[in-house]
Amino acid sequence: MNARRLWAIVLKELRQMRRDRITLAMILGIPVFQLILFGYAINLNLRGLPAGIVDQAHTSASRALVMDMLATGVVEPSERADTPEQLMTLLRKGRISVGIVIPRDYERRRAEGRAVAQILVDGSDTAVQSAARQLAQVPITDDTLPDLRAPPTSTPPEGHIRVVAFYNPERRSAVNIVPGLIGVILTMTMVLFTAIAIVRERERGNMELLIATPLTRSELMVGKVLPYVIIGLVQTCLILALGVWLFAVPVRGWLVDVFVAAILLIVANLALGLLISTKAKSQFQATQMMIFVFLPSILLSGFMFPFAGMPKVAQWIAEVLPLTHFLRLIRGVMLRGAGLWELWPDVLALVGFTAVMMTVAIAQFRKRLD
Repeated sequence: MNARRLWAIVLKELRQMRRDRITLAMILGIPVFQLILFGYAINLNLRGLPAGIVDQAHTSASRALVMDMLATGVVEPSERADTPEQLMTLLRKGRISVGIVIPRDYERRRAEGRAVAQILVDGSDTAVQSAARQLAQVPITDDTLPDLRAPPTSTPPEGHIRVVAFYNPERRSAVNIVPGLIGVILTMTMVLFTAIAIVRERERGNMELLIATPLTRSELMVGKVLPYVIIGLVQTCLILALGVWLFAVPVRGWLVDVFVAAILLIVANLALGLLISTKAKSQFQATQMMIFVFLPSILLSGFMFPFAGMPKVAQWIAEVLPLTHFLRLIRGVMLRGAGLWELWPDVLALVGFTAVMMTVAIAQFRKRLD
């Protein structure tokens, strides 16, 4: 082995990396990005869960109990409700994760030592269940002791506050993970397929043939997308069938809503992939850029880590990602039985994302070789 020739190859590779800005960005960006995400944005201790409170007692003691719960920082009032039925509607729509109910006979229950409050939890996320159970362990003050003659204690008596988990009372992880896997797999495959679509035409020499056709830019881009919509639906059917068969994952909502939500995510990811394809110079670059999109999607969307535990800046970034909105849709439809019309903000977010990405991709694409 000749050291001089070996050194020449090393220099050649280093110079090529220096010229390839995308590769250089991956080398430097991925370690920094992961460090910031895992060290700053990822937080397993949930705080500020959106909650609704129904205090039917309206006494000083009931208000003190509510203040004790809010002081834990686990929940944050976000919606008004007057009855437990309204709390259940808000839970189904995904507008709250926790509902606190204090009955009218709170004082009598407190004097008799019975359960004085109830916490309704969206159990489709097991992390939310665990966080909500902390509320049942709030320290008891003199105002909230079931027995006013007993000395103050920091441990509530058994049954003091009851936690009722809906949609996944068994706390099975598969119930939460399998619907999310539909979005993760569709994001990975759809973005990758279309990210290399235009680049592959250039590398195989087919771009000359496409340029010679009377196709407009819009027709070419939309034609590239449509076949992958069918592929995405096939993947959705496969994951759903295996999830129901192997893991007994429920589908409480309309099956049509499940596929409509899947189509919204598929089209959004395909539009994003086309935009990447117009910027990439090679299939390798397109794959690198796809990873740059897929990594924050899987980490910030709420699939792996609780969304409520992230700081506000990370949540703002996550709101731009299609997977974040799809997870809310698919879990709402499959696990809570909600309709898409009840989850309209996330539907509009996916439609808007698709429109913007497709418009920019068409504007960036040029039917020429240079």
